[in-house]
Amino acid sequence: MANIRSLKGMVGLVTGGASGLGRATVERLIRSGASAVILDLPTSDGHTLAATLGESCAFAPADVTSESEVQAAVSLAREKFGKLDLAVNCAGIAVAAKTYNFKKDVPHNLEDFQRVINVNIAGTFNVIRLAVGEMGKNEPDADGHRGCIINTASVAAFDGQVGQAAYSASKGGIVCMTLPIARDLAPMGIRVVTIAPGLFSTPLLASLPEKVQTFLARQVPFPSRLGDPAEFAHMVTSLAENPMINGEVIRLDGAIRMMP
Repeated sequence: MANIRSLKGMVGLVTGGASGLGRATVERLIRSGASAVILDLPTSDGHTLAATLGESCAFAPADVTSESEVQAAVSLAREKFGKLDLAVNCAGIAVAAKTYNFKKDVPHNLEDFQRVINVNIAGTFNVIRLAVGEMGKNEPDADGHRGCIINTASVAAFDGQVGQAAYSASKGGIVCMTLPIARDLAPMGIRVVTIAPGLFSTPLLASLPEKVQTFLARQVPFPSRLGDPAEFAHMVTSLAENPMINGEVIRLDGAIRMMP
């Protein structure tokens, strides 16, 4: 078991780290003896959360689509904690709209579509390309391992529902760039893995009426409930620890296959 990587002493950067799946990931990293930089919007709870989690945590206010802001977050990881071993992409947005609303005679808003693609695909790629520049400076371990990237897609990449054209396209983009980037970074010993979560109890879902949440939970074969963000965080840390998982997309969804 010598190749299992220890989270203790690792330094992680988590986008969307102030809430939902990202927050759970940050909390688990800190509990496991790692340090974490929360990358989230200036309007988020990132500052408060970092202060609560103590010396092992720092907040970098940033928009994932901004080159300078993401670079500043990566630099903060180096300045405060000395290196960067792990980058977890949890930041993302969604819109719900049909391709064409025939009742109102209105097409899907093009700007909305482009914004989802830009934040979810380009934002994820922006973080990857800048984070790996820092990871490349790490001394490789005996396995040649220097770092790990973990992205967040969605089961919508495979079972997109009505109204999810933009969201599904954006998550499909994350799925499809996982392998080429893993291959690209393999010579540097940097792994790339993507998690495709099903229905999780996040602020995004919590905004839905209780009745809708119960209905959605019943769609999950087993366990028949919404996922707990802590379960997502557990998957992140398992992937960070296991050096053999690379170039893969893992569904974390209780066997759900979304209805149209």
